[in-house]
Amino acid sequence: MPLYETVLIARNDINQQQVEAIADMIRSQLEADGGSVKKQEYWGLRSLAYRIKKNRKGHYLLLGLDAKPETMREVERLLSLNEDVLRVLNLRVEEIDENPSPVLTRKDERGERGFRGPKPSGRFDSGRSSRRGPEDRDREEYRAREERENKAQAAQADAPAAAE
Repeated sequence: MPLYETVLIARNDINQQQVEAIADMIRSQLEADGGSVKKQEYWGLRSLAYRIKKNRKGHYLLLGLDAKPETMREVERLLSLNEDVLRVLNLRVEEIDENPSPVLTRKDERGERGFRGPKPSGRFDSGRSSRRGPEDRDREEYRAREERENKAQAAQADAPAAAE
């Protein structure tokens, strides 16, 4: 049977158990037709790039499915009828990767950053970023190069005077 990856976005005002219930509904539909769920990842409540049906956030769920094409059409139809599901994306894939998806691994790396210390006390920032941009680096490189050239010219001017 063909393999599919399905990502669905559910409304933000339902909880994680209700999202898992949607996955269980898909699982029962697949198992009734001889398919199976190979992989299931809950990515959590995440911000949407744009509003979908007046929602700014949504619960993301990734499913790796082994199913017949007719079964996938039926699953997609059932998900489109479900009011809690905002969007569904089904892709046919050659193989289902058993490793955690990049979304989950990035979340783990972010949590390992550690404590960066308290913010310094004193005056508040005037709204400007304290980070240096490429323009600042270019300006500093230009000044450093100009200073080196001035020193080299001064050294050349002093060299003939010392030779005399």
